[in-house]
Amino acid sequence: MTQSLLKTRHLVLLVNLHEHRSVVRAAEASNMTQPAASKLLNEMEGLLGVKLFERHARGVEPTWYGQVLVRRARSALAEIGRARDEIASLRAGRMGQASIGTVVNPGTNLVPQAIAAVKREFPDIQISVEMDYSRPLVAKLLAGQLDIVIGRILGPEGAEDLEFQPLADEPHSVIVRTGHPLARRRRIPHAELLDYGWIVPPAASVLRARLDAAFLELGLQPPRNLIETAALPVITNLLRDSDLVTALPVESVAPYLQARQLVVLPIELGVRMESFGIIRRRGILLSPGAERVHEALRVVARRLYPARA
Repeated sequence: MTQSLLKTRHLVLLVNLHEHRSVVRAAEASNMTQPAASKLLNEMEGLLGVKLFERHARGVEPTWYGQVLVRRARSALAEIGRARDEIASLRAGRMGQASIGTVVNPGTNLVPQAIAAVKREFPDIQISVEMDYSRPLVAKLLAGQLDIVIGRILGPEGAEDLEFQPLADEPHSVIVRTGHPLARRRRIPHAELLDYGWIVPPAASVLRARLDAAFLELGLQPPRNLIETAALPVITNLLRDSDLVTALPVESVAPYLQARQLVVLPIELGVRMESFGIIRRRGILLSPGAERVHEALRVVARRLYPARA
């Protein structure tokens, strides 16, 4: 009964209260007066029987109950927006749309191959792809901003709302350009890797923490001459034009290795990420376009990762 009484305007106000931490600013963002916003907030709290926001002199702060409802409200509003977009696509004669998030490795083989297969059969499906690290992608998935993520579930937050199909492990190798001074060596002491600049992920990423830990476990300080980037085109071009070093999954740079522009050094760092896989929200029906992409991902994954998919 409560769910049927919560309307879109309640959810919009709830999200704006969370973003602005002020009834006045949230009311403006929701195109209503402050008294109307206060009345709607009181209505929500009365319907649910809990306090959603704590009021204080400098504004409002969400309670634990408020944070739970805000997360669900964001997802509900995103779904409504995506439904409008999907209806507009259908009215325009297109078969719908799909939004995919992916980490780097499957973003260089699995995702492009699956999308190519879908577009050959259904050219009118509009597909968007976002490449990032797993945490921000999963957050967008939970918020309803993405249909499917190819990545990892790295923490408990929201995990109960997700389905995960593991696909492959992701060991990282040390990669340099062909002709790099270290590329001519059969044995390379780990300490000599520190003589060169490194291309590394941003400091907040899990991979960066594991790369630093790998050096510390070897009794070495992590590299200090750094370039921070997660953009694969930037990484590959930097490697080809310099003596920089990086750690990447071999599959992500396979074309450059096959063309002998890059090489894998004969040294093991021990940097490995958890298995990546196909992640979707539990109990949420995909749109027809997203379902076709999902099925194509599963088909291509069975070929690329036969041991797991």
